[in-house]
Amino acid sequence: MSGDHVNDASRAGRGDVRETAEKLSYLSGFGNEHSSEAVPGALPHGRNSPQRAPLGLYAEQLSGSAFTEPRAHNRRSWLYRIRPSAAHPRFTRVDNGTLRTAPFTESVPDPNRLRWNPLPDPAPGTDFLAGLWTLGGNGDATQRTGMGIHLYHANSSMTDRVFSDADGELLIVPERGGLLLRTEFGLLRAEPGEVALIPRGVRFRVELLEAASDSGQGPTARGYVCENYGAPFQLPDLGPIGANGLANARDFRAPVAAYEEVEGPVEVVNKFCGNLWRATYDHSPLDVVAWHGNHVPYVYDLRRFNVIGSISYDHPDPSIFTVLTSPSDTPGLAGVDFVVFAPRWLVGEDTFRPPYFHRNVMSEYMGLIEGAYDAKAEGFVPGGGSLHNMMSAHGPDRDTFDKASAAELRPQKIDDGLAFMFETRWPVTATEQAARASHLQRGYDDVWQGLERHFRN
Repeated sequence: MSGDHVNDASRAGRGDVRETAEKLSYLSGFGNEHSSEAVPGALPHGRNSPQRAPLGLYAEQLSGSAFTEPRAHNRRSWLYRIRPSAAHPRFTRVDNGTLRTAPFTESVPDPNRLRWNPLPDPAPGTDFLAGLWTLGGNGDATQRTGMGIHLYHANSSMTDRVFSDADGELLIVPERGGLLLRTEFGLLRAEPGEVALIPRGVRFRVELLEAASDSGQGPTARGYVCENYGAPFQLPDLGPIGANGLANARDFRAPVAAYEEVEGPVEVVNKFCGNLWRATYDHSPLDVVAWHGNHVPYVYDLRRFNVIGSISYDHPDPSIFTVLTSPSDTPGLAGVDFVVFAPRWLVGEDTFRPPYFHRNVMSEYMGLIEGAYDAKAEGFVPGGGSLHNMMSAHGPDRDTFDKASAAELRPQKIDDGLAFMFETRWPVTATEQAARASHLQRGYDDVWQGLERHFRN
């Protein structure tokens, strides 16, 4: 399948970011064998690596899984590019800034319930990469297990700079400000309410859809990132739900081929085994003219999530809201689940409708994209987040409990909030910077104070 042709012939030709983003077209479907070419005839047929690739291009395979993994799990794409990826100078170490990687050994796992306000405003000139701030995570990136939880804040586009992550795939969750993601496969637009998935090893640049303020202060883009070190995200099995529901594969959008033919210095930053390495190329590595395969980036609109819920009684377990899952070696026990609490109807009879009081063997990091979360009346704001590690007791705050216990149980539409959760099988260790952050809420435990004794015998 071929897509639209977008050829960035020069830096000057990039044009207005917002205008470019609004003109994008996409390929449809999660896990599909997509193909796309920005120039007719660039994609070879009948073979992957002909003796001479069309149009003088170089054929190159990008493998996101081992060659011998089962076909259903195999991720790879063939790229037809102006220069091969091997044509680059030596990489050298650079400072990691506020980016951290598992194993997290600078602090110990904390059983206390933790909650943070949004990140403070970044310094002027902060781009997406410089604005990555690690909250915590688990596992070991070198062993391809576990995940990292990051936030980002930025007021500048990445200019003449490209990033790739060898440690894991990146699930980007914008909360404020839209992003234009220029990847090796083409362009993606990700606005608040959408998520973008960048596979392991794929190079990309992040440009902001909104310009910085005249003062240069205040984030024009802010959000969350799940760095998944483990098995690539996939759609969860539906079991007794049947053939349809939750996130529909057709609603995931992959980019059409687009390339940059740019000569001149470009900084390429690679995250490898927890550290950042850089090299200065004499060309843009986003020079893929055609491609085919299934190791591709996506964007997905969370409002298209087909919510499945109870139509009789009881609040369903949050697993029913799973958008994507990274399976582990134990069936049903995810390295990380990405869960969304999308707009939905509540109709349960004789039911406490907000999420129930809970202690969980899984660990939960929750963020808020917009509005309010129905289990927390106060204190949980867009851009903030909470961490409830395994077996940490949590649930609705006192105000929410009191209101929900006395509410008239009419059908109720929840459409004023969009929250999500990164849920993981292992405890999440907060980084030292997160444990000492000025935006950590010191009195989070207070939201459960005043829950009175109502027992009668």
